[in-house]
This record gives sequence, C-alpha cells and structure tokens, in this order.
Amino acid sequence: MPDKQERFKTLLKQKGLKVTTQRVVILEALENRPDEHLTAEEIYECVREKNPDIGLATVYRTIQLLTELNLIDKLNLGDGLVRYEIGNKGCKETAHHHHHLICLNCGNVFTFQGDLLETLEHRIEETMDFKVVDHEVKMFGYCKSCRERMRDKTLKN
Repeated sequence: MPDKQERFKTLLKQKGLKVTTQRVVILEALENRPDEHLTAEEIYECVREKNPDIGLATVYRTIQLLTELNLIDKLNLGDGLVRYEIGNKGCKETAHHHHHLICLNCGNVFTFQGDLLETLEHRIEETMDFKVVDHEVKMFGYCKSCRERMRDKTLKN
C-alpha cells in the first residue's frame, strides 16, 4: 500500500495537476487531522511546521483548487468560519456518508459515518425523478460533557 505522499501525488496527477510540495503538505495536514475541521489559517499553521517558507496566499489558492477538484471538502458548521476536511479522494458516490454533530454549548464538532438517508434519496428519485448525488447533514445539540455539566449545575442550584 502506498504511503500518504504517494497516494496524494497519484491523486493530483489523476486530476491533471502538477505535483507540488505545497499541494501534498496541505493534503497531508488535513489527512493527519481528520476530525478537526481546520480553517485556512489553521491549515497554514500546520503546513508551516513542515514548510516554513509557504505563504498564506499560497495556502488559500491551493485550498481553493483542491476544493474545486473535490479532493478536500469545504464546510460551514454554523460558527461563521469556513472549514476544510480531507475529501473522499474525489469520489462523489461516497462523499455524503459523513455527517456532523455540532454542540451548541462548547462548539465541538463530532463526525459520524453511515448514510441514514439512502431510503429518502431512493424515494426522491422514484417519485420526483431527481437523482441525489450528495447531501450534507448537520445536527445541532449538546454533547455528553456539556449535558453533564448542565445537569451538575442544575443540581447545585
């Protein structure tokens, strides 16, 4: 099995892109932090550890390009920030099996796998003749830790 760098180089070539150090290190930074949902500035900080000469503008341009090619996903998690995560290697057929739970108290974002909407998508296709190729699920609520803190606070009062 090829290492991450080789996989990323292959993906870039398959998309018709020149393989550059900047592109590979940005993909690596996102791959190494799968549940962190990084902003462009956070990606920049991660990448600078390996490549101190990289500029913020280069990171922004590279993120834009990788997003357009579906190698990374752009997310809006309701906090006013644009965040990114590693995509499903450009495979849109499986891209929508990853969803987000967002805690309204602490802001933590949790991911969960599984496509609970397959039945609905199938029904939409049958009844509306509309083929769903992607969807995004964001659920807002309270994580276990915050619920426990809220419960403890209520008990103390």
